[in-house]
Amino acid sequence: MSDARRDLPSVNLLLEGDAARTLLKRAPRQVVVDAIRAVLDAARRDATLIPPNDDWNTLVFKEGVRRNRPSLRRVLNATGIVLHTNLARAPLAEAAVAAISDVALGYANLEYDLARGERGSRYVHCVELLVELTGAEDALVVNNCAGALVLALAATARGKQTIVSRGELIEIGGGFRVPEIMEAAGTTLVEVGTTNRTGVADYAKAITPATGALVKVHRSNFTVEGFVAEATTRELAALAREHGLPLIEDFGSGLMLPLEALGLSGEPTAREVVAAGASLVLMSGDKLLGGPQAGIILGTRERVAQLRAHPLARSYRVDKLTIAALGATLACYRDPEGAMHGIPVLRLLAVPADALRQRATTLATRFRGNGHAAEVVATESAVGGGAFPTARLASFAVALSGDADFLARLLREDELPVIARIADGRVLLDLRAIDAGDLPRLANVVDDVLAKASTHHQSTGGAP
Repeated sequence: MSDARRDLPSVNLLLEGDAARTLLKRAPRQVVVDAIRAVLDAARRDATLIPPNDDWNTLVFKEGVRRNRPSLRRVLNATGIVLHTNLARAPLAEAAVAAISDVALGYANLEYDLARGERGSRYVHCVELLVELTGAEDALVVNNCAGALVLALAATARGKQTIVSRGELIEIGGGFRVPEIMEAAGTTLVEVGTTNRTGVADYAKAITPATGALVKVHRSNFTVEGFVAEATTRELAALAREHGLPLIEDFGSGLMLPLEALGLSGEPTAREVVAAGASLVLMSGDKLLGGPQAGIILGTRERVAQLRAHPLARSYRVDKLTIAALGATLACYRDPEGAMHGIPVLRLLAVPADALRQRATTLATRFRGNGHAAEVVATESAVGGGAFPTARLASFAVALSGDADFLARLLREDELPVIARIADGRVLLDLRAIDAGDLPRLANVVDDVLAKASTHHQSTGGAP
């Protein structure tokens, strides 16, 4: 028998096909040529990849579209986790997006003092807002909260010892652990207390002339309950002042407004943490604050100035787009009621479960009307991002029947990918993290995917 791979079409022949002609309207010629070569190379390696009836158009078009897509893309988050770390955490407010666009389209006074007509500093742009909103004496913005911790430790305790409770030696995600961060900052870790109980006396006993700082770390993604005790920030702040040491508190979540009205309690606000007396308070910009990825450092003038002057500060500095987005996000908090509506994270957390049920019912009715099996199910959603780790928010989802793995893959492969979760053998589209304005887009994507799954099922005679 002859090998079908001997009769593969040429690159030039496929360039004249319908798929290539369509691709050339949206992609550079070299991208299309590379896509054709990739398809042909795959067929040479594996003859089973040669399409039936030599229908190369589908393969060429699919590969060309894949190659022309940007790596970083917008997705719809149907997981039910609002601050999903793998999905870039907080979506930005419209005001933040507008601010990014404004400074991105031209030049900006990033390091230029307009009043004096001379070189300025990029570190001044968000300071007034942060001081106003948190009550801190001074502030510094760096590229992320882990960087903020490294900078704070390097500036205050490099070559010295840092005291921290054993119960706060956490892993912050991606395999990064607090002890490793401390080692990278050049400070020696001194553990005190136990996993479940650490008092201020434990810190006091560990202080020596070699001590450089006391550190308190917010526990992310877990809680310790039962026979527990921990030193408060106020107690540690008083102890630190007594010995002339800085107290560094990694607060993490960046919460600016209390959320008890939403059933979310136990997480302090930035203003409350600052008022408790820590020398330096560190928090994220892209968690509950609802802004871009950033590490925000709040504290006394003396300590913040010490960090600002440290050589490492330059390596953790932020660009104009981050500063623009963060400044616009912070400005929203001048009107707390407006912030609850204007900042997407807060808006998503505040949607009542009944409203989510109605949205799910509307979507399920549409899908059933198009001949697909869909059901409304009650679910529980999470805040995510290490905030309120035990909190569960009542939510609703649309459950899609069929081959769950196949459907989930089709949803991910769409032009506008939908990231869902699988439970009990069904794909669940949890609506907690889907903004109301994105519901039509979600419906269109799911309609297309269900239609593709149905066509696949009919053509193969197998499961969708």
